Amino acid sequence: MEERAHAVLLTFPGTNCDEETARALRAVGFAAEVVPVTQLTPSTFESAQLVVLSGGFSYGDYIMAGRLAQLELQRRIGDALKAFVAGGGYALGICNGFQILTKLGLLPEGSLIDNASGRFQCQWVGLKKQSARSPYLSALPDKFELPVAHAEGRFVAVDPEVAEGYLGEGLVALTYAEDVNGSSAGIAGLQDETRRVLGLMPHPERFLYLENHYDPDWSGHGEWGWGYFFFKGIYDAIATEGAVAPA
Repeated sequence: MEERAHAVLLTFPGTNCDEETARALRAVGFAAEVVPVTQLTPSTFESAQLVVLSGGFSYGDYIMAGRLAQLELQRRIGDALKAFVAGGGYALGICNGFQILTKLGLLPEGSLIDNASGRFQCQWVGLKKQSARSPYLSALPDKFELPVAHAEGRFVAVDPEVAEGYLGEGLVALTYAEDVNGSSAGIAGLQDETRRVLGLMPHPERFLYLENHYDPDWSGHGEWGWGYFFFKGIYDAIATEGAVAPA
């Protein structure tokens, strides 16, 4: 039997992008397992190469985006996710997942707060790839576009100079092509020093297929949108490590 990379997709009350994200993972070759937080144990990650926290509004974002999900993860599994990453595993947070990973301390220090516009923003945005070495971005061009949908997507560090420093240190994976929400240094996605942990506000799972694009004349690569190549990049990176067969 051909071995495939195993992705565990965690869900919380209020998560609403899990089906689309699982579909995208499976499209590029992952065996994707969706695990509600109520069924999560420290052993959940034992057979996984990738843990994904998808978008939505975990626990309604009633306190602040991702805060209750962070506390519930720590209550149920302690530092198991950190140990998973330290052991060579990959972790991906999309939108609300980015907020959760930040609060867990798995990404460079900072917060995702209310957009500068003061409102929920649902739109397509241009993006610039800042990290040529990110496995998640390896199959994407230097410039591409994805949709965003968030009210608390503005990344801020303790000081604007700290955010600029993240650029110089290679910790910024993606920036917005134009100012979208007031994020410091235009940050749309951050990675840790290992480049195995990535958080981003745009939604790659929402541009999996060509027909997901707003322009019916948009010409991409066959039937696929840029989101497909985002997930394909991380699958291929894991396959290259020799643990699984390429998709």
